Amino acid sequence: MGQVREACGVFGVYAPGVEVAQLVYDGLFALQHRGQESAGMAVSDGETITVVKDMGLVTSVFDARALASLEGHLALGHVRYSTTGPSTWQNAQPVYRSDGHSGFALGHNGNLTNVAKLEADAGMLPGVLTSDSDVIGELLANAFPAGGDEEDDGALEAALAEVLDRLEGAFSLGLIDERRLYAVRDPNGFRPLCLGRLEARGGDRAGGWVVASESPALDVVGARFVRELEPGELLVIDEHGPRSRFPFSPHRVEPHLCVFEFVYFARPDSQLLGREVHAARRRMGERLAAEAPAEADLVIGVPDSGVPAAEGFASASGIPFGQGLVKNRYIGRTFIAPTQAARIEGVRRKLNPLRESIAGKRLVVVDDSIVRGTTTRQMVRMLKEAGAAEVHLRVSSPPFRWPCFYGIDTPVREELLGARLSVDEIAGHLGADSAAYLSLDGLLAAIGAGEDGFCSACLTGSYPTPVPLAAPSGASSR
Repeated sequence: MGQVREACGVFGVYAPGVEVAQLVYDGLFALQHRGQESAGMAVSDGETITVVKDMGLVTSVFDARALASLEGHLALGHVRYSTTGPSTWQNAQPVYRSDGHSGFALGHNGNLTNVAKLEADAGMLPGVLTSDSDVIGELLANAFPAGGDEEDDGALEAALAEVLDRLEGAFSLGLIDERRLYAVRDPNGFRPLCLGRLEARGGDRAGGWVVASESPALDVVGARFVRELEPGELLVIDEHGPRSRFPFSPHRVEPHLCVFEFVYFARPDSQLLGREVHAARRRMGERLAAEAPAEADLVIGVPDSGVPAAEGFASASGIPFGQGLVKNRYIGRTFIAPTQAARIEGVRRKLNPLRESIAGKRLVVVDDSIVRGTTTRQMVRMLKEAGAAEVHLRVSSPPFRWPCFYGIDTPVREELLGARLSVDEIAGHLGADSAAYLSLDGLLAAIGAGEDGFCSACLTGSYPTPVPLAAPSGASSR
């Protein structure tokens, strides 16, 4: 997939009697695909919250010494890609606030759409707080009961009840204070968030609870998947277990999970809406083969997220599936490069063709999406230089035509290939012999759910909530 990034990954643990820093490390490692700019962790021993965060991958931010210093049974971790606010240490998360005798840490996945109004209503100077996550932290800190005593550990829950319904946009949140773990999913459920159970193990573990952006992060720490949080739910976890409340106005609760969680963002082994993502991606490829067949000798997928759809395309079409591109897994995503030239060079470092597999063959090349087209154009050129007779691009989602305001860092509309060119023009621009996309109806059918449960604004321009005034001309919201 070309030039789209999504923020972020959240992982929290409440496990009495357990030193949980290692669990959080493992959980964040499982969510690394959701954010590779910075990583951080806040840990509480019941009295004090300690925060460690830095730029870079989980493995570079935390070593054995750092983990050993983070003592406590309650913790929150975060991995980040920036969508609002620059990529700096200041904007690494968790965000931390303290009033002198108590504090809280917050991790945010998503993007607020009413930051300017929130700042104005709260008397904040515009731009002083450099991320929307920091704005949430400031609002919560300001909502703490005045003159609260040191034993009142319900202050954060009270602040959440006051602040949450004022937030608009996408926000799956994890939070801790000194004694409790909190999880919040916005009333549209744009971003995923799930609950898991750490079972007791005799005398060495009393059991506990985990919240995570995706279910594989539960698996890696040995937690049992319990359920996904509902849109509009606030979950509070303490020694009595989890309890839920719903602080949002009922008219705001309308599920709209981002459809690109199924297309690209989520790990293939994730469970979303009771469905395995890998199986849905295979069905996308099967439907793509029915909607846009091609005469070819070999089907290959663009690693990694295009591979399941390629397998489905091959199965449905009868064309053999094979490997045609090798991915260097130690190279970061090419969209983080600062210039077009750097992104092009990044493609060559990231992908390399298997010449003997593709020489002289007509290829169907399946990818999950095309955004600017920089990566795809360079890839097509590499395949033809390696001897491919024909390259037929097949994309397992509709054209990406509109910017996202809910947590995906996308270019302005004028830079989106699907907004500027027709499908035939896209094929010519990319140097492919043909190009075709899966229809929206085909995509939703492959997922196995109706359109009402998803946000597909980046494909249709129909936004499920109001978006900022900077929304491109022609976009609609409801």
